[in-house]
Amino acid sequence: MVIVLVTVQVRLQSIEAFRAETVENARQSLLEPGVARFDVIQSREDPVKFLLLEAYRDSAAVDAHKQTMHYQRWRDAVELMMAAPRKREVFTEIFPDAEDW
Repeated sequence: MVIVLVTVQVRLQSIEAFRAETVENARQSLLEPGVARFDVIQSREDPVKFLLLEAYRDSAAVDAHKQTMHYQRWRDAVELMMAAPRKREVFTEIFPDAEDW
């Protein structure tokens, strides 16, 4: 499994639009065969801070996701909603095993 954690700081006036765009992207992403999980998380303490927790079955699935129309639409739609460039970190799953997802 390849786990991607994306941190996004959104402009205050763009919170609702960002949420709508991001949830739609997540829904479409879950239809991809290589996507095991796609969570959209908003901070309770800082409502302009979002985390996207993406779990892919392998590196090829990560690459395939970036080629989808829904990802490219999301990327373009939310670009001006961000207060700063998004931060992306890649992790390797330790526990639970991928079969548990």
